[in-house]
Amino acid sequence: ISRKREEEAAMARAEQLRSNLLRSISHDLRTPLTSISGNAGVLMSDGENLSAEHRSRIYRDIYDDSMWLINLVENLLSITRMEGQGVHLHMETELLEEVIDEAMRHINRRHEHHTIRVNQVGDYILADMDARLIIQVITNLVDNAVKYTPAGGKIAVSVVLWEMYVEIKVTDTGKGISESNQAAIFRRFYREEEVHEQQGVGIGLYLAREIVTRQGGYIKVVSEPGKGSEFSIMLPTK
Repeated sequence: ISRKREEEAAMARAEQLRSNLLRSISHDLRTPLTSISGNAGVLMSDGENLSAEHRSRIYRDIYDDSMWLINLVENLLSITRMEGQGVHLHMETELLEEVIDEAMRHINRRHEHHTIRVNQVGDYILADMDARLIIQVITNLVDNAVKYTPAGGKIAVSVVLWEMYVEIKVTDTGKGISESNQAAIFRRFYREEEVHEQQGVGIGLYLAREIVTRQGGYIKVVSEPGKGSEFSIMLPTK
């Protein structure tokens, strides 16, 4: 009887997760897909009459929306695997410089209106991690910083070596987060009301916390409205 109740509870949680995912992503999927199909239709019907600059802009928009959808799918796959305990960590000793370089190659192209720099204190910093998942975390944090930082703002990715941990910090000069929301932002599907016009289903930070926690680390945020935010990932050193 106890086992049956556990199975029923697990099925109920899975069904609730599916419902929440469908409800949360329906609007966010429609927006980029409408943009992609609309731009593709313009190219098909009138592409030869458009200027090279106009075509290039349409190509970039299609690419950016496609990459956003790919990132969303990656996040959804990771979150559903973790909820179903289907994720298996591949922990290896990694060089932080290489991990961050790879993450920066996955950043949304729309960061071109922001200044992004990478700072590392010390050479050959090693840490045990599942590199693929940590790359996903860093990408999510930098993309979030780009999303909520006005054009012309600054974003920095820094690495600091402590005695027992290595710290990866993503700092921005964006709108900041109120103190009352700083704990809530790590909840699944959470988004601040005033930024709902931004794309996103509210799983990026929840996923980041789950990934980092399962690798023996933790994530925190320090922020002040109007003065930007600093997200810190702490991972055990080698």
